[in-house]
Amino acid sequence: MNALVRLLRIALLCALAAGLGACGSLPPAKERPAEHAAPADPSTMLAKIVAASTPPDEHSGFRLMPLGVYSLDARIQLAQRAERSLVVQYYQLENDAVGRLLMRSLREAAARGVKVRVLVDDLYTAKSQHLLLALSQTPNVDVRLFNPFCCGRDGFFSRFVASPHEIYRLNHRMHNKLFIADGAMAVVGGRNIADEYFVLSEAQNFIDMDAVVVGKVLPQLEAIFDAYWNSEQAWPIEDIVRGEGGRTPGVEDFDAWVGMAAPPPKIVLPPADILGYGPIAEELDGGRMGLLWGWAYAVADPPTKPTTMTADEALATSVTMRMWTILLGAKNEVQMTSPYLVPGDKGMAAFEDLAQRKVKVVLLTNSLAANDEPLVHTGYVRYRQRLLRSGADLYELSPERTTASKRFGSFGTSLGRLHAKTAAIDRTRLLIGSANLDPRSATQNTEMGVLIDSPQLARELLRVINVSRVQNSYRLRLAKDTGAVEWLTTDGEKEVVLTSEPEATFFQRFYNRLIAPIVPEMLL
Repeated sequence: MNALVRLLRIALLCALAAGLGACGSLPPAKERPAEHAAPADPSTMLAKIVAASTPPDEHSGFRLMPLGVYSLDARIQLAQRAERSLVVQYYQLENDAVGRLLMRSLREAAARGVKVRVLVDDLYTAKSQHLLLALSQTPNVDVRLFNPFCCGRDGFFSRFVASPHEIYRLNHRMHNKLFIADGAMAVVGGRNIADEYFVLSEAQNFIDMDAVVVGKVLPQLEAIFDAYWNSEQAWPIEDIVRGEGGRTPGVEDFDAWVGMAAPPPKIVLPPADILGYGPIAEELDGGRMGLLWGWAYAVADPPTKPTTMTADEALATSVTMRMWTILLGAKNEVQMTSPYLVPGDKGMAAFEDLAQRKVKVVLLTNSLAANDEPLVHTGYVRYRQRLLRSGADLYELSPERTTASKRFGSFGTSLGRLHAKTAAIDRTRLLIGSANLDPRSATQNTEMGVLIDSPQLARELLRVINVSRVQNSYRLRLAKDTGAVEWLTTDGEKEVVLTSEPEATFFQRFYNRLIAPIVPEMLL
């Protein structure tokens, strides 16, 4: 989610709060020693599996996880098998079925003696903060909040209203997603921890991408986590959150809230995903995993971004800029997925440069009907015709076609949306991570990702992108006579041409036209 685009409303609330004299600040920070991940212990079961699975001289291994329930199961399987350590870093860790299942698995690991560290951005913790606080009371578990709110903690907007003088700081969020077990196996990608990211929500669900990762890139991922864990922006949850009535909830409360006395919920897993892989449990039990191999490098923004930098400085050192550097090095082809696509003038110039060099550009993003952030869509619309004029192949996800295809899981009657942030370059290199192609990822949020050189893995990513493109999306073009945008789809064998935002309601279209001209791009 990118709900910070609601800052227009928040600004009004904060102005009201300031007029009423509302004001709050964080308590004084306490000194605490730095903590660092210990070197991976080769005697753990996960380390032995990695060693048995690694061919000679290979750098890092990967298994793409396009299917949500497989990706959830991978995290649970790693938590259940961990023997030394678990590190968990997320933008959103919700108090719903998925969040409670993961936290239950962390609690069980800690009871076995596993050291568990959990770092969660504080933006969306209004409903999960007491559960996280109770989890932190478990021996061997530490929980920290990134860039926390001091007051008004029971609501989203009330948090901003309580600290109008700190809007600049509070606008800086940690968008990273990372899960590491025993320093041996990790899950990276775009998914937060909530029902909708694993196609388990009744209202809306996201097409997304994660990868199980092993090998030499793991120490880089652990170093990224440690940098955030030890930063001034990460606060022990007990310094920020108070239990109801002033009582700190304990382990017994946690166990009651997540139903520890009952068997854990079962994840229903289909026999294979879109790439033909099965769940990883059988391979883990067998002591060896089938992985694709390549050179990899993990990248992340500094946790201080942009509190100690100007917007230009933050952009210059950002994951976004590293991504653009790789994209501009393309010789033949770039295929990308980004749920929020607001390239800005610099990004647009980069796409036009690629086109001038005859590099094929294929972009997949959300349609207005699929976008969970209508304000962001207004920013994308400003560049849509220019992208098409530059020669880019542009596709927008169709909620109806996504629900009908079932290639990424059973969406039921829920709304299908795109959330994957991926890129394949020249069919040999790929990017998987948390960064959108929008101003917030570039200069406000912290982001992370993995850059991989692997033709085999790039081909698998392209298979997933192509399914989304061909089966789940509209292809866009400019009308020859007017230059207006047209959306192309098929009805059986017949091609259908649409001339207005498909599947969108009248209110969505009206809101988009009304708001688009007045929303500053810096707020998107």
